[in-house]
Amino acid sequence: MKKSKKGKSQEKLWSKDFFLVWQGQLVSTIGDSAYSVALGFWVLQTTGSTALMGTLMAVSALPGILISPFAGVWIDRMNKKALLITMDIIRGAGIVLLATAAFMNVIKVWMVFAAGILLSICGAVFRPCVNSSIPEMIPKSKLSNANSMLSAASTGSNMLGNVMGGYLFQIFGAPLLFLVNGVSYFFSGTSLGFVKLPKNQSNNKQNFIKDMKDGFRYMWNQKILRYLLIIAAIMNFFSFVAIVLFLPLFRNTPSLGAGKYGIAMACFMGGSMLGFVFSSVVTFPSHRRAFLLIIANGIMSISFALAVNQQLFCIMILFILMGGFFNAILNVILLSSVQSTTPNEMRGKVLAFMNMITQSLTPFAMAFGGILASFIPAKTIITLSFIIILLVISPFAFVKSFIRSLNFDE
Repeated sequence: MKKSKKGKSQEKLWSKDFFLVWQGQLVSTIGDSAYSVALGFWVLQTTGSTALMGTLMAVSALPGILISPFAGVWIDRMNKKALLITMDIIRGAGIVLLATAAFMNVIKVWMVFAAGILLSICGAVFRPCVNSSIPEMIPKSKLSNANSMLSAASTGSNMLGNVMGGYLFQIFGAPLLFLVNGVSYFFSGTSLGFVKLPKNQSNNKQNFIKDMKDGFRYMWNQKILRYLLIIAAIMNFFSFVAIVLFLPLFRNTPSLGAGKYGIAMACFMGGSMLGFVFSSVVTFPSHRRAFLLIIANGIMSISFALAVNQQLFCIMILFILMGGFFNAILNVILLSSVQSTTPNEMRGKVLAFMNMITQSLTPFAMAFGGILASFIPAKTIITLSFIIILLVISPFAFVKSFIRSLNFDE
């Protein structure tokens, strides 16, 4: 009897450690979202250049992509708790210095670029470090619930931050919002100080570059991780080919327009939130993971493909809502599968490599979609993109090694 009670208590999701990580991410993401909105308005207000704003976004993203494989080695070698706190302190200090320069009216555009690069580098270390730490805080059966709660916090705070950011910028101006974001990182770092994480047991003293190569080789040699990487890369590339064309589709369609674009994007975010909340309270059985992944991908792809081909806007947003819901479930299953099938000593490298590969495809996908739209109607490209995702990923349902490996539960 005692054993069963103990086993039951070990299956709890909301441990003190997980709650501290969750609420720290909630606060810092709200600050980050409001900061991004304020930063965009400040750049346009100061320079009047949309090209400079776009350049800032590109320059800020690139360092994070380049440093990801190195970040994975650091995560697997170093004390994860110390690494997470250090990243938050560095980000907080950098943004507080930027806010101070803004308050003193000595802020320059190069300072904003420097802060963007700093955030990108620290984020490239922080995100996979958090994701690789989650399996050490909670039972494996609760991984999908934990990832859903973190994603729900991220999505919800992004929505709140984006809504609040514009209004707060008008009322308080950019300097105060910069300062709030810096303080939010200090809050997150302080919260992490109370989290208990086991220290890395690896005594790996080999060459840093060799360790990085070994991590990639391990990921590629494990069939299940290779399959998941291919699925994530295909999904990410063709999704962004489509996503970048939603705005011109709405702008160039007389019956739609900018107002309805905002409603459609709100429905997508709302569907995602519902999907994350659903996944946080429903535990997906490990022996059904492969089936759920294929089904979620199929419904998501069909929903978005049908959405852009609807004449009635109310039907379109219902399909977009459904697509967002199953997109969230699909992403939760993918991340949970990588976490549960990768050993602790390799998890940081694997997650960092996957993050690098999927993120590096994004700018190419968006550029590719924009170029195609010069020759082919946006509606056609969006439809074909999701059909390609459906046709390429659905056959994995018949790959026995994929099904067997993904459904395996230690």
